This record gives sequence, C-alpha cells and structure tokens, in this order.
Amino acid sequence: MADRSVLAHPLFTGISTAHLSSLIAELARPWVVGVEGRRLQARGGARKRAPGAGARHQMVFVDRLVATLIHLRHDLPHAVLGVLFGVDRSTVTRAVGEVRQLLAERGFAVPDRPGLRLRTLQDVFAYAQAEGVELRLDATEVQVRRPAAGRGGRRAFVSGKKKQNTMKATVIADHRGRTLWADGLRPGRMHDVTAARAAGITSCFRHFELVEILLDDGYLGLSRDHPGQAVTPPRKPRPGALAGRVEQWERDRHEHSSDRITVEHALADHKRWKQLMRWTHRRDRLPDTYRAIAGLVSDRTATV
Repeated sequence: MADRSVLAHPLFTGISTAHLSSLIAELARPWVVGVEGRRLQARGGARKRAPGAGARHQMVFVDRLVATLIHLRHDLPHAVLGVLFGVDRSTVTRAVGEVRQLLAERGFAVPDRPGLRLRTLQDVFAYAQAEGVELRLDATEVQVRRPAAGRGGRRAFVSGKKKQNTMKATVIADHRGRTLWADGLRPGRMHDVTAARAAGITSCFRHFELVEILLDDGYLGLSRDHPGQAVTPPRKPRPGALAGRVEQWERDRHEHSSDRITVEHALADHKRWKQLMRWTHRRDRLPDTYRAIAGLVSDRTATV
C-alpha cells in the first residue's frame, strides 16, 4: 500500500488540496445516502441493525474519491489502483463507478457565486440573461473504440471530420474561458448544429431572447434561424468586392475569432485529463466521465 497522503497530492489527483477538501465535505453525505439506498434495495426492506453495524468498507470515502480522481486524471487501470490502496480490483471498480456518478451530477460552478451550480442548458441561459454574460459554444470530439462488427449503429460513431470513431460533446463557456455547461455526449457522426439542437438550444433561444452566443462557421444554421442571438463569423464578400470591404471583413472575422477563442481554451483544459485524450473504456460511461471532469475544471476556473 502506498502512503495515502502522497496519493492525495495534486500531481496525482489533478486538483488542489483545498479543492479536494471541499469535494469531501460536499459529496460525503450524498455518497452515504446512496450506499444506504442501494443496501435497502438489495435487502428489500428497512435495516434491522443500528446504523454503523455490520462489515466495514475496505475503502473509506476519502480513498474512493482520491482513487477516482487519479483514475480520471491519469487513466490508471483499476488493478493498479487496487495495489496502491491495498484492495481488490473489483472494489476500485465499484468505488470509481459510484464517485464518478456523484461528480457528474454536481453540475458546473458559477463564477463568483459559491454554492450556486448550473446543471441544465436552461440554467445557463437564465444565468447569462440575468448577468448579461455573452456565451461561447463549441463542440469537441473524443476518440472511442470502434463498435464490434455486426452491431447496429456501428457507423454512427465515425466522424466525418476526424475520420475516426468518436463521441461529440457540446460545451458552453463565458468570455474568460470558464466552463458553464457540457452536454451528454452524442455519436461523432452527428453534425455540430444537430447536437446543439438535440440538447434543446432552440427552445432556450426562444425563451431567453436577450442571450447571445458566439459560434464558429459550423453553426451557420443556428445563425440563420436565430439572427442576433446565434452570432457566427461574417460572411466573405463576393468576388470582385472593393479592397476596403475585404480588409474590413478580415478584421471583423479576426475580432470574432479572438472573442470566441476562450471556449477553445476551456476545451483544452478538459483534454488535459488523460481519459479525454482517448477513451478506451465502455462508451456508455464516457458521458458521466466528461461531465465529471468538466465540473472539476469549472470549480478551478470559477475562482480565477
């Protein structure tokens, strides 16, 4: 077994000691309630022993949280984590599954608003309209393993841009690159605009008319349907246009790109966690993993 204080170092977990302490205080009770609920469901009735009786956990909650953070940050195999914590591989697998779901359900931190978190796209639009925040939206793709031959929907994950099997995440950030929301991942073959519409962005534009979102050229369909709210780069002048007009177009396009680049920085922060560089596990676990990592990144950037 390795020294537990060493395993909790920021180089292993990817977060500061203060951040880890706040996570422990925030998630300890939900984890206990969730474990008790699973036990109640398994035995089919109320407990017959006093709370605290029975077998003890081989890994306390703090160790489970640290093991999950190490797994997310460095993608260490469960068997290796089992050796580090002195438990069986199956214990680590169960711990990572429980804590990862808790991290995914936390939502995203609101800048300068401790305790307030955004969990849905409607929350983000309501926050942006109330605070006058101009949003940035973009999509990113994570390479995944190719589905087995003969399975339905095998081609749905083949990205036309990456020429690989991927899953696509839609992310919203503010003007300083702070992550405010990440959608559940969708097959990589889906177009960026289709993914945004599937997340419910059309209804949000309709109900929050004062919100503006900066987008790239991949979202021209949204710009056409929601002028003044979905802002894409200016269209290139027709051939033969005056030189001054072309120069103005280049300046406007550069300014738009400079304003929108912050969401690219947010995506880069997510990809620093090794599990999002290339996903080698089951595809149905990637959405919770992405939301968990994006939520952790939002905690750090919300206080910057």
